[in-house]
Amino acid sequence: MTDQMDKPSRAPASISWFRRLGPGLITGAADDDPGGIATHSQLGAQFGLNMLWTVVLTYPLMTAIQSICARIGRVTGEGLAANMTHVLPRWLASLIVLLLLVANIVNIGADLAAMGAAAQLVLGWGDVFFAIIFAVGSLLLQVFVPYHRYVHILKWLTLSLLAYVGVVFTVSIDWMSVLRGTVWPEMEWSKDALIVFVAVLGTSISPYMFFWQSAEEVEDSALDGKGSLLDHPANAPTELNRIAWDNYIGMAFACVISFFIVLTTAVTLHTAGITDIATSAEAAQALRPIAGEFAFLLFSLGIIGTGLLALPVLAGSAAYAIGELRGWRIGLEEKPQNAKAFYGIIALAFLVGLGMLFLPIDPIKALFWSAVLNGLIAVPLMAATMIVASSRKRLGPFVAPPALKFVGWAATTVMALAALAMFVL
Repeated sequence: MTDQMDKPSRAPASISWFRRLGPGLITGAADDDPGGIATHSQLGAQFGLNMLWTVVLTYPLMTAIQSICARIGRVTGEGLAANMTHVLPRWLASLIVLLLLVANIVNIGADLAAMGAAAQLVLGWGDVFFAIIFAVGSLLLQVFVPYHRYVHILKWLTLSLLAYVGVVFTVSIDWMSVLRGTVWPEMEWSKDALIVFVAVLGTSISPYMFFWQSAEEVEDSALDGKGSLLDHPANAPTELNRIAWDNYIGMAFACVISFFIVLTTAVTLHTAGITDIATSAEAAQALRPIAGEFAFLLFSLGIIGTGLLALPVLAGSAAYAIGELRGWRIGLEEKPQNAKAFYGIIALAFLVGLGMLFLPIDPIKALFWSAVLNGLIAVPLMAATMIVASSRKRLGPFVAPPALKFVGWAATTVMALAALAMFVL
């Protein structure tokens, strides 16, 4: 199959190269969902250029932990939740997965609200109507379009994030100030700053990303017929190299987009004295009189595009995690009648997420605190992931190499220290 894909008659080299990118690219792009846009917009509006360094910091941490999750899925042929039961008490694994479901549903509800609000900003009507359309459309695609086709839709949706690169070029920027803010920021730490920092970590290094990427490696290994690396060790050099580059590129893409979002709101909203941004749509609206109509339009359409990418990742990751713990038949390649419980969880996540739009709940505050919750539950999950990655019993000769383990444990330590500091100060 690989040799056929490499033939020029089959596809241009650039397209063939793009096809080789998979779970890492999609996971990284899904990280910049409307909730992530709101968090990074608040970061830029509140702290200006002085928090740009946080985006740079998250890149090696994200890359390491996502590479490890992908490695676990490809090597063992099982998702992260299934592997987690071998290193954690079942009750603790179940609790983490339950918290994941709650956080993901809150994210789905807030993302749908943001997407509906963005559609209303552009068209002038229909926020709830469009939120429902986006939810139903995304759900139907997940249920009725097989994974091997749906994954191509998700890949092309990653290009919607380029809107945030375009926004930067609509405003005037002092690049020397950007460099100083990135490598030598002037700021004072406070509890508010720490909470925002934990929220940034929680929205950048999110548990749903861990479960999704490991599960999609399992899906891909079944589709390409290569199976797990434990069963087919000869495939290891090619597959592990692909996983590494998939994550280098995917997480770099995510961090570049996050950097541009912080930068755009820092040089526009913060400079104009607008330091409190509650939603991604509010950020787009605030940009309108400052940066112009084109910047506003790009920012708004980006919210919708990234939301369409993130929704299936949020709902799907919860379904994979629960299904692995319960021993269900799972997978987006499965027909609905063969995996009713799996698709039922996806439908439930969308239904409850939509229901949040009609409840007296502030979805934005819920979203922010779900990001903080993600930052907290990520700590034991990351520790369990690192234990699996180091286990010869689980991964055999394909345990994570020393450098990858070092950065993975460093990521776990940073998350733990940030969460601890938030409660101490």
